[in-house]
Amino acid sequence: MNLLKYIWALVLLCCISACLDELEIETLGEEEQTAALVVEAVLTDQVITQKVYLSRSSLRLDLETDTIYNPYIPLGSRPIDLVDMETGATVRVMGDNGVEYQFTEADEGIYLSNEPFALDSGVGYTLDITTSNGTAYESDPLIVEGKSQLTNVYAERAISDTGEEGIAIYVDSRPQQGNTQFYRYTYEETYKVVAPYWLPVDFELTGYDNSVFPPLFDLNIVERQVQNQICYNTVPSTLIEQFSTARNPEREISKHMVRFIGKDNFIISERYSILVQQQVQSADAYSFYETLKSFSQSDNIFSQVQPGALYANVRRKDGANENVLGYVEAVGVSDQRLFFNFDDFFSDEEHPGFPFNCNPMTAKIYNEPPPPACPEDLLSRLDKEVVTYYGPYDESLVPNASCPGPYIFVPRICGDCTLLGSNVEPDFWID
Repeated sequence: MNLLKYIWALVLLCCISACLDELEIETLGEEEQTAALVVEAVLTDQVITQKVYLSRSSLRLDLETDTIYNPYIPLGSRPIDLVDMETGATVRVMGDNGVEYQFTEADEGIYLSNEPFALDSGVGYTLDITTSNGTAYESDPLIVEGKSQLTNVYAERAISDTGEEGIAIYVDSRPQQGNTQFYRYTYEETYKVVAPYWLPVDFELTGYDNSVFPPLFDLNIVERQVQNQICYNTVPSTLIEQFSTARNPEREISKHMVRFIGKDNFIISERYSILVQQQVQSADAYSFYETLKSFSQSDNIFSQVQPGALYANVRRKDGANENVLGYVEAVGVSDQRLFFNFDDFFSDEEHPGFPFNCNPMTAKIYNEPPPPACPEDLLSRLDKEVVTYYGPYDESLVPNASCPGPYIFVPRICGDCTLLGSNVEPDFWID
């Protein structure tokens, strides 16, 4: 597995260098390379706080986390802690009608417009960037190609191409103005999480000191002070979903599937919501994401598109030959939210099970030295915050326990939903 990761890292370095020459491994010293600037932004015709992401392709060959820049993960959804973010840049968007919008770095490498704004149809825009070392970059001219209105987002019980039963989410839309031949769909799904083994009481461990024996501690069963039975988790889409009406640009889109969820998927076990966004793209942007999609779906890393096939639309202002990664686009957007419950489609079937092992456990409050052949003691687990209270010891619930203690407990994730989401109900949520 480590060898495969190493090979993948080398292939990515080849892509970043955009060179077809033979790769000499011994020449890959950091001192001889410059990490490429990565620019990512989807600017829209909605009045919102617009975002620009700046980072660097990493030179680290981290075989555990693979911190090499991976362009196949869609904008804004990759783990930020695994990316070398580009800080201290000056960012602005300028229109050929004289407007200018300034951006401020809100978090490392994430630049937000100082005020909400929308791109206007018929206006050409340029993203202008000056990095902290004074190097200036600019995008190709950007223009909103067209507008198409989502007229319906709906779900139906369906069978997938692989024969799995579940729920398909479809969209209908109608062209409104401009060139509406190329579409990309993104979504943000939010689902309700109910901790299956939640109780209104829990352990409270204070004064714990295991540097002495017996350890010092004060252990009580107390009322919970935080609502952690019901939570909500929001996850952005990570797939590239596109659609083209190039052969019939006036065509309305009908029953285009943007998401399929198997009926055994935990995320629909309670209440589920999805916010679908339809983006009208340019032909160049559509081609860029189609290429990314072909990369990410390749079964063999050595059969991928040759380096240089991914055209980046950002370049040095001074004309210097520097490879810049990522893509910036201007899109016309329309979005719509949908809610449903599992029972709306499978009222006569059992809800999907909780995806984690919640078997009750028991253990001694503390183990005597030298450590016996007993499970980890309760105090150690509470100190690590990995378990939650279930009840007093009951042999019928934990049969054949080798070292029973006075309590039964379960993994914390089974009794505390905040490990899976936020306990703050979203503003848009409707029960």
